[in-house]
Amino acid sequence: MSENLLQNINNPSDLKKLGTSQLPQLAKELRDFIIDVVSVKEGHLGASLGVIELTIALHYVFDTPNDLLVWDVGHQAYGHKILTERKENFHTNRQLGGISGFPKRSESIYDTFGVGHSSTSISAALGMAIASQLKGENKHHIAVIGDASIASGMAFEGLNHAGVTDANLLVILNDNAIGIDPSVGALKNYLTSVKEGKNPKQNNMIKSLNFDYSGPIDGHDFKALISELERLKKVKGPKFLHIITTKGKGLQQAEEDQVKYHAPGKFDKNTGEIHPKSEENLPPKFQDVFGLTLVELATNNPKIIGITPAMPSGSSLKFMMDAFPERAFDVGIAEQHAVTLAAGMATQGMVVFCNIYSTFLQRAYDQVIHDVALQNLPVIFCLDRAGLVGEDGATHHGVFDLAYLRCIPNMIIYAPKDEIDLRNILFTASLGLNHPIAIRYPRGRGKYSNSKFQISNSKFERIEMGKAHLLKSGTKIAVLSTGFIGNNVSFALDKISNTDAIAHYDFGFVKPLDENLLHEIFNSFESIITIEDGVIKGGFGSAIIEFASENNYKNSIKTLGIPDNFIEHGTVEELQQMCKIDVKSLEKLFSTI
Repeated sequence: MSENLLQNINNPSDLKKLGTSQLPQLAKELRDFIIDVVSVKEGHLGASLGVIELTIALHYVFDTPNDLLVWDVGHQAYGHKILTERKENFHTNRQLGGISGFPKRSESIYDTFGVGHSSTSISAALGMAIASQLKGENKHHIAVIGDASIASGMAFEGLNHAGVTDANLLVILNDNAIGIDPSVGALKNYLTSVKEGKNPKQNNMIKSLNFDYSGPIDGHDFKALISELERLKKVKGPKFLHIITTKGKGLQQAEEDQVKYHAPGKFDKNTGEIHPKSEENLPPKFQDVFGLTLVELATNNPKIIGITPAMPSGSSLKFMMDAFPERAFDVGIAEQHAVTLAAGMATQGMVVFCNIYSTFLQRAYDQVIHDVALQNLPVIFCLDRAGLVGEDGATHHGVFDLAYLRCIPNMIIYAPKDEIDLRNILFTASLGLNHPIAIRYPRGRGKYSNSKFQISNSKFERIEMGKAHLLKSGTKIAVLSTGFIGNNVSFALDKISNTDAIAHYDFGFVKPLDENLLHEIFNSFESIITIEDGVIKGGFGSAIIEFASENNYKNSIKTLGIPDNFIEHGTVEELQQMCKIDVKSLEKLFSTI
């Protein structure tokens, strides 16, 4: 049996001691190491397996961390982390107190730029390259970006700028024809034709942007990779290397089902088979409630449109894409375009459901204000993954939406407390609104078991705009919750003895607020507690405080939610405990009343 190479490699200096003939063995060991850990601990899999040779070659050829390497998004950076002094800690990946699932500047000097959202690498690496130039430093700056991410507007902005500089920038296109879902759009088709040799050299769009273009080359061929990287080290100015890889390389199932094995959960490391999870009697996923309800509504309304920026599986818009392909659009990683596309459709009387993860709608904030709200277009924003999302951490928590949307005129904001409310607000919005609406709901499952709630069999009820509801009567203190986190309040109240002292209200509408009910509450209770799974600063609790101030109420108001700092990775339960909005923390709080 040959010597295990990986056990003796802790950083790129150790890596450089190997001969090039040893690198294929190291690649196999690195893949096996990632598979061993991720099969048990979970995480992103396929993306890292696809760039093992590239990762090794980059650290072998370049002088990292002196040469600056930026990974776009960072799903693919597990091999990079293992080779850069985090091998011993890799088993803590994405766990509370462990290393991050994405490159993170505070974690390692080898992580030159914090990532998590797509298409930032070219701009960041170009900024580094220009700064190095100004400081008189002789460094290399490398951005590794996928074919899905490079189709985003920001990546094009970076390319456009880089092409008129003489910055020492190398952009590596990792072309595997898939992001999380298969890549889409005309650029994908162009890259396919380049790979197939159908585009003449003089018609190369990257060359036309003043890049030294080379490729496509096999991204799993060490000889070709190292040879070309060594050549490019000597080329001045902006350079572009196009490599072809296979997402999931080295694990047959991950190669064959690249969508499922992007983040497969626990699986058998030997066979690749994903460990089955019993879903019998479990509540449905919120994303599926959205997706199946939309199909049901679209069946009866030909004006209904579905839009998502590159997340058809994650948002479950895939159901509508299968049922009504001419009315459901995956626009690629292009949140700004998705929002304004929806606005354009809304001007023509279409009923547009624009499904974007809460954290990704941040990327289209100007479009929400300028193209939708300012024109009062009734676009229906469905914000999946609102609230704390767990192991993906600070880059992905959907905790800012209530605060950043609440200040926009004309915007309606609604947070369903359960899957029935989600169905009903989708139905209500489909009937026609006079304003845009943002419907925010969490990652994960709803409240009711499948035996009690069948998505397609539950009847629709129209929801009255701006109406809040009393869930439980009380005499002393009023708890005001918004959205799914209100279930934590209900569970906590069920566990305490002095339950008669506490009233509980569900404020599904954060905007407009039910001011009539608020006047009743402020006149009936001396103390009020608000709870949300969004940031406290500017969120639902802030709205209640503003109401009290405007109406000269002096009641005591305590706000619970996400504190004024970025929340790291961990399970949703662990993170709720940190924020003191979990059931046990609420039970303890309520017991003192």
